[in-house]
Parts: sequence; structure tokens; C-alpha cells
Amino acid sequence: MVAHLLRLRLRLLANSFQRSTWQVIALIVGLVYGVGSATVVSLGLLGLRIASPDVAAPVVTVVGSLLVLGFLVVPLLFGVDDAMDPRKFALFGINNKQLANGLAIAALVGVPAVAITMIALSQIFTWSRGPMPAILAIVGAALIVVTCVLGARVTTSLAAFALSMRRARDATATGGLVLLVILSPLFLLLINVDWRRDGIAVLESIARIVGWTPLGAVWSAPAAAAVGEPREAVAKVMIAAAFVLLLWAIWRSLVATMLVTPQRIAPTRLYRGLGWFRVFAASPTGAIAARTFTYWGRDARYFVSLIVIPIVPLLMIVPLVIVGVPLHYLALLPVPVVALFLGWSIHNDVAYDSSAIWLHVVSDTPGGADRFGRAVPALLLGIPVLIAGSCVSAALYGDGSILPSLLGVSLGILFSGLGLSSIMSARFPYPVARPGDSPFSGPQSTGTASSIIQSLSFILTFLLAIPALIFAALGILVDPSWAWASFAVGISLGLVVLALGIYWGGHIFTKRAPELLAFSMRN
Repeated sequence: MVAHLLRLRLRLLANSFQRSTWQVIALIVGLVYGVGSATVVSLGLLGLRIASPDVAAPVVTVVGSLLVLGFLVVPLLFGVDDAMDPRKFALFGINNKQLANGLAIAALVGVPAVAITMIALSQIFTWSRGPMPAILAIVGAALIVVTCVLGARVTTSLAAFALSMRRARDATATGGLVLLVILSPLFLLLINVDWRRDGIAVLESIARIVGWTPLGAVWSAPAAAAVGEPREAVAKVMIAAAFVLLLWAIWRSLVATMLVTPQRIAPTRLYRGLGWFRVFAASPTGAIAARTFTYWGRDARYFVSLIVIPIVPLLMIVPLVIVGVPLHYLALLPVPVVALFLGWSIHNDVAYDSSAIWLHVVSDTPGGADRFGRAVPALLLGIPVLIAGSCVSAALYGDGSILPSLLGVSLGILFSGLGLSSIMSARFPYPVARPGDSPFSGPQSTGTASSIIQSLSFILTFLLAIPALIFAALGILVDPSWAWASFAVGISLGLVVLALGIYWGGHIFTKRAPELLAFSMRN
């Protein structure tokens, strides 16, 4: 059975080179990149042979832990095409144990397995510093390969099994994005470390922790033996072996479960009542506003974008904190940034409608009603959020006189952004992910045009906010009374831009309705 599965695996790999020319080129590039990266890491491990154990140990432990983490996490977060899915063998009557053994061994055939094997063998040379470190490094090499390959096999099948539905995949990808944002301060701190002076000390601090986890125990065991800690080395090898046994038990159970469990089908949701359509008036504007609110709550393409909006200020604040910008000034940044992205959120709203835009065309929906209806949810959500956020920012700043400036700048940006977006979405729509597709995917036709449109929207919104920003700066640096000028100018200019944007955008929408319908059918 194992031989059959190995031949099948080799045949699948050989068939990969019988695709189209560009797919073969992409495959070759991926192979070169994978083997090249493994070669670089292997050469680094060989070079650490001449370094002292105090220097080599933290480097090997941290780098090795990251490699194991990558094998475990990448398939789970992003998913891969599993050609050897256990469910494909459900009708062949193969014993669960035999199938689990065969698929696990077949997973050793592939570029990731070859790459990690090269690295695992290289660390044997790194720790050839005596009998015990060398023996533990040899045992560790086997444990490293098995841990990475079996761990990837488990998470790949788990992703294909548990995350087969689009909503589950979207939720996982969103969770991964949020996790990366949460960890971004750590990445920025590591980037700003003076590695020549403090690098080894930082790595030692990290290695002391990860060296006792299943991720790093197998990498740090030979190092412990090399510095004269045999008990610690044996304990870490036992941790690594126990983790392999745990992965094997999970793999066996997962195969047995997948063989008798049918493909998961997304449950059909039943919605009762009119929802947001009961809240808004029975008018074209009210209907479009209700539909937009409904999209925001049900369409992954919308709520993923909304989740990202409060994260963006954090990404901007962290590097500014690191470079030493005073915290009380940074307290003024989040609210205007949220306003900028919230106003920008509908700049391509027509494209998200896809073919549903034909309802607007055949019903002769007034362009102004369409433009204002799409802006209503952002206004109803944004105004309370910006007012509350401005109050919190003013309190953190420590001076309540800044509140009018915050409100003027933030609300002005929101109003101006929505006005400009009302024009942009009618005049310059660009392709987006289709309804039902992952919000993290995009059509191949998206390119330079979409980048220019997005950049132009941001730049124009910022330019319109400059008068309010100037008066706000005068309120901080010269006289607090200028804050009220910022409030008046920001809101007045924002409302004018919003009104003109809805009017002009509505005119463009009405005039270009056939072109927009043709665009939606191609999108």
C-alpha cells in the first residue's frame, strides 16, 4: 500500500510539469525559490559550526522554531490544494491505519520535505562538537523532518476538512490578518533592534522560552548538550518526541474521521422579516440604504474591510511610538484616519453590486437617490463613532480645547470622502471580487487603473482637509480659539463636497447607467 501511494505521489508531481507553459514556469520558479532558500539556511547552519555554542544555540533555536511554525500555520491559514486528501480514498476499502501510514510517508516526497531535510541534516554538522551533541543532533534531524512533514500533513487536511466552506476560510484568513496586526508591534521592535550590539542577547531571551516548547525543543537539545547540560538536553528531546506522538495520534484520528464524514455543505440561512427595509422609509433612497446596510452585515467583502479600518491607525501609531513621537500627539491621529477610510469605503461600491445593478437601470432609479442611499450607512455609523472617538482622543491629549478641531477635521474628512467616493464609484469603477468569492481574492484584470483611482481618492480627500488641518495646527501652536475655525471650516467644506458629490455623482450615474451595467456584466 505504501509503495502504491508513493508511486501515486510521484506521478502527481510528474504531471505538474505537463501543464501550460506559464504554469510550468511558475512551478519551476517555486522549486528554485524553495530549494534556494533551504540552501541558504543550510549554509548558515554549516557556518555556525565555527561559532561558540553560546552564539549558535539561540540562532539555531529561533530560526528552527520559525520553520516549524511555518509548516504548521501556513496550510491552516491560507490552505493548499491537497491532491492526497484522505477522503479521495474512501471508496477503496483501505484500512485506516494503512492509509494514514501511507499518506504520511508519501508526504515525504515533495519540495517542502526535501527543503526541511536539507536543513535538518545541516544542523547535525553544526552540533558535531562531541558524542552526545552529535547523537542528539542526528536524532533531532529525524524528529525535525517528521514534525514538519507530519504537522503540515495534519494542518493541510484539517484546513481542507474543517475549512471547506467559504465563510470558514474567510474567518480564518481574517483571524490571521488580525493576528499579524496584533503582532506587528513585536515585528517593529525586532526591526529596530541593534543586531550588531544586542542581537545575540535578544535571541537568547527568545530561545530560552521557545526552547522548551514543541517548536524549538528539538533544535535546542543538542545545544544544551554542547554546553554541558545533559539532563536538559534529554528533557527537550522527550518534549520533541512527545509532540511527534501527539501529531501522529491526531493524524490517525483525522484520517479515520474524514473517511466516514461527507463533504461539508454550507447550511442555508433563513431570514425572517424585512430587516433594515423595515427601518428605512419606502423610497428609492431608503431602499438603497437598507440594502447597503444588509450588505455590510452579510457580505464578507464588506465586513472584512470594516474590520480593517480600526486596525490601520494601530499600524500607523506603533512605528511613530518607536521613533519617539510624544503619545499625546499620537492620540490625535486615530480618529481622522478612521474617518478617511470610512469615507473611502464606498469609492467602488457600484462594482460590488455586480449584475444586481441592472435593477437600478430597469427601475430608472434616480442617480441622486442611489448616491445618497449608499452614503447613508457610512454617515449613520461614522458620525457617532467619530464624535465618541474625538472625545476619547481629546481626553487622552489632556486638553479639551482640542475637541472642536478633532470634530471639524474628522467629520470634514468623512463628508468629503463620501462626496468624492460618490463620484468615483460612478465614474471610475474597477473590477473586484465577485459576490460569493473570498474578500482576499481579486480579479486578474485589476491593475494600475485601480491603484491610480484609489490613490487619487485618498489624495483629494486629504487636500480638501488641509484648511481644517491648518486651523487645527494654529489651535495647538498659537491660540486654542482657532479650534472653532477648524470646526466650522471642516464641517462646512465637508458638507459642501458631500452635497456636490452626491449631485454630480448622481448625474454621472444616470448618464452612464448603460456603461455601468455593461461593466457589471464583465466584472
